[in-house]
Amino acid sequence: MAQPSSIIKPATLRAGDTVAIIAPASNLKADYLARGVAEIERLGFRVKYEPGILDKALYTAGDDKRRANELMRAFADPEIKAVWAARGGYGSMRLFKLLDEDLIRWRPKIFIGYSDMTALSLYFYRRFGWVTFHGPMAAKDLAGGEGHYDRETLIKAITDASPLGGIKSDKTEMLHSVGGARVSGRLVGGCLSLIAAMMGTPDELDARGSILFLEDAATRPYAIDRMLQQLKLAGKLTEVQGIVFGEMTDCVQHADQGYRIQDVLAECTADLGVPVMFGLPSGHSPRGNLTLPLGVTATLDADRGLLSIDEAAVE
Repeated sequence: MAQPSSIIKPATLRAGDTVAIIAPASNLKADYLARGVAEIERLGFRVKYEPGILDKALYTAGDDKRRANELMRAFADPEIKAVWAARGGYGSMRLFKLLDEDLIRWRPKIFIGYSDMTALSLYFYRRFGWVTFHGPMAAKDLAGGEGHYDRETLIKAITDASPLGGIKSDKTEMLHSVGGARVSGRLVGGCLSLIAAMMGTPDELDARGSILFLEDAATRPYAIDRMLQQLKLAGKLTEVQGIVFGEMTDCVQHADQGYRIQDVLAECTADLGVPVMFGLPSGHSPRGNLTLPLGVTATLDADRGLLSIDEAAVE
């Protein structure tokens, strides 16, 4: 499947608009959902969710048909202006065969989530050209309160039709500066495990000419290395302009391993000849989870050690 010929941005979310919380992947706890609903309401939006969202089938939030129908109804409902994932886990890929592409295609809306939602973000981007949002989830980060997510980037990304600008964090460092290079491209990516799992499907990553964001959590360093080698051998990193890694929380072998995950990532990307940043807290980050719009133009400035979002994500 080719890169999208045009990028489709969702409508700006406004105070008082209704958002739907959906659970396309793993099952969730009622108290976490309630806290997430309260936090979204505190941000100024109304919330809808279906009673079946608390269903459980093995390790997912109800069976595939329930979850697929929930997702499609959220996009079909004209009252709903944004679709917010409750949590990640596993299960989104199981829905693809059940989704009505024509029903969804003409109803672009803000879609927010990370982890297993990377699969859906790739589906929406590769098939429809949609901008999506790698940001905090309702029954996880939002349920933890404002300390667990970055309110500023979230609200600006989804309510302001202007570029986010520089994404500032004191947690980042450059692994490769390439002479202070400054590169631009569409920001794509998400959770590395899901990007690897989507390889060989019609919706696999196309990172040509992009700034590639990759993050993960609780994954052994050798497994991170293996997935990066997979992407390299598949030619997915050949034409990237730059790479930004997340915090890679708890990506350790053991406490006395004698090296950092940064060392692994630096070695794996040394031959690409592009600037590489590490440590941007978006996705599996326990504190200050940043919202990144995927599909818009961004710039990685190695000299300043800064990722900037150059294009509005909503209109």
